[in-house]
Amino acid sequence: MTAEPPRLDVDRIIATFHRYGVDFVVIGGIAVLAHGHPRATFDLDFVAELTAENMQRLAVALEELGARIRGVDAALLEVNPTDPAQLASGANWTLVTDAGWLDFMPGAEGVRDYAEIVADAVTVRDGTFRVVGLDDLIRMKRTSGRDKDLDDIAALTRREHPELPPPG
Repeated sequence: MTAEPPRLDVDRIIATFHRYGVDFVVIGGIAVLAHGHPRATFDLDFVAELTAENMQRLAVALEELGARIRGVDAALLEVNPTDPAQLASGANWTLVTDAGWLDFMPGAEGVRDYAEIVADAVTVRDGTFRVVGLDDLIRMKRTSGRDKDLDDIAALTRREHPELPPPG
């Protein structure tokens, strides 16, 4: 049985990351929304620069947000999302926080080098945060290949190129 997600408070997460100077880029459903395709999402997915300094800042921000591992038997895992060295491992982290579900995804399929992602990222909400560029977002979703990701690609492509006929 999957636990009901806590209310996602994107503003609180972003403000906490900014307060600690975390260098990050939002990917996933929030990025899809930012690129103009309205759809539901229950978490905030992101990548971050994997330097020791940035992982230290991220660890402190996650501690403030009350981050803990999400999933079946998560309590049995001997991992700590507030340990900078563990965060820097490059593994993906599915977390529950006091501000909602949060997925740190440095090892997500289709993710390019962080410097390349940042170079093509788009700043949204009056400079509040960066989301992955459209080409990177489509690459990640194509690589994932889930039905909802393929639906996102179709919608985002139609938005970018309205002259194209609808799929199917």
